[in-house]
Amino acid sequence: MKFLPVLLWSDALIWFLAIAGTILGALSWRNAPLRAAWRRVGSSRTGMASATLLSVFLLVGLLDSLHYRPRLESGGQDQPVAYAVEVLSLLDAIAAPLRTRNEKTYSAPLATRAYAKESIEVVDADGRVHAERVFPRLKFGGAHLGNDEGKRAEDVLRRVLSAGGLAFGLLGLVSFGVSIWLARGQKVSPGQSWRLIWKGETEFAWNAVLITLGALLLVLLPVLALCVDYHVFGTDKVGQDVFYQILKSVRTALVIGLVTTLVTLPLAIGLGVLAGYFRGWVDDVIQYLYTTLSSIPGVLLIAAAVLMMQVIIDTHPQWFSTAAERADLRLLALCFILGLTSWTGLCRLLRGETLKLRELEYIQAAQAFGVADLRILLRHILPNLMHIVIIALVMDFSNLVLAEAVLSYVGIGVDPTMISFGTMINNARMELAREPMVWWSLAAAFAFMFALVLAANLFADVVRDAFDPRTAGAS
Repeated sequence: MKFLPVLLWSDALIWFLAIAGTILGALSWRNAPLRAAWRRVGSSRTGMASATLLSVFLLVGLLDSLHYRPRLESGGQDQPVAYAVEVLSLLDAIAAPLRTRNEKTYSAPLATRAYAKESIEVVDADGRVHAERVFPRLKFGGAHLGNDEGKRAEDVLRRVLSAGGLAFGLLGLVSFGVSIWLARGQKVSPGQSWRLIWKGETEFAWNAVLITLGALLLVLLPVLALCVDYHVFGTDKVGQDVFYQILKSVRTALVIGLVTTLVTLPLAIGLGVLAGYFRGWVDDVIQYLYTTLSSIPGVLLIAAAVLMMQVIIDTHPQWFSTAAERADLRLLALCFILGLTSWTGLCRLLRGETLKLRELEYIQAAQAFGVADLRILLRHILPNLMHIVIIALVMDFSNLVLAEAVLSYVGIGVDPTMISFGTMINNARMELAREPMVWWSLAAAFAFMFALVLAANLFADVVRDAFDPRTAGAS
């Protein structure tokens, strides 16, 4: 084989969550109340616009969660097959030009020369050699222009216009396909179905999806057209492309936001339901537990746990065959620690809702007929709590992404070798103090993290309004 598949723990968890989410979505569609709630989400323009943007981030994260080790070139047929120590992903293979074309140091976005001057020897007309400080040409950025750097603006404009035309063409094809599909389902002409889409009179908010898709194509296609020969968002101190770092940061944010739920859910649901249903000493013990945990400053608790985990990792290097496995374990440890410190809020909400549900007549009737407590919890209590669980999980995603950025900024986040929004912001801290100031790393990390968090928050608001029985009943 030309590569050796590598399955990291975070890969298995994120694919498990993706598959489990798909299955749960299919199962919830069979439930009439849940199906009605998801239809309300689908009819929301804000919800579908944010979901379209989130799906792009999710696609990037899934591509970065298929890892392998490339095969090394052997000297002869008799030598055993050897694989590289470096672990790459499918995203690395797709973005190979971004990953491999590194410059010497900083370069501004779309620049053809370095950002810092270097001393070079110049021979004047008299044949004398003297030193001169100049901005050297980049090795890869704009190299296709040769000595004709003056045509950079023309080349950039031509690529942007070509990519923009392609974006409009693709959007037209997608819009035509959607209108044909809706026309067949509603038995109307394609022109009528397109008018329904444009006016927002369809059950599903297709107009919001198409507008968001068009905006994404108009942004992404020019960036992809330019990143082949330019550094669109510049390079960092070691000459690595900032756009590549942004793409790699998406998976870290998704792992932090999604995998942490695997720790949060069992604790919050289990303890919250038990405290609200059985009351008495069970309720007292669980309340004491989450009250005590909530009283401890979260940053201090996370810092202590991360430092202890780092000591364990440093003292057991034999556990890891590659640096990627080492960084992956620290990432999972951070997810576990964040989950242990973030379950208390959801647990408190579920306890209060369970206290209310257990007093309803159909619950008391089931108890009077001798129905087992476990059956009551699974058949009657838990299904009526799922709207709170869904709302809390979607709303907590953006908070967890921001928490990783803050923790990595103070040095207790992900492994330094792992690229994330937090490590990019942390590295940009010193870049802002230099002269001239290097601003593009921080700006790019902030812009993409802002887009991810904003889309998650908007989608969370729509999910909350759709699944909350009070707002759903009012609408």
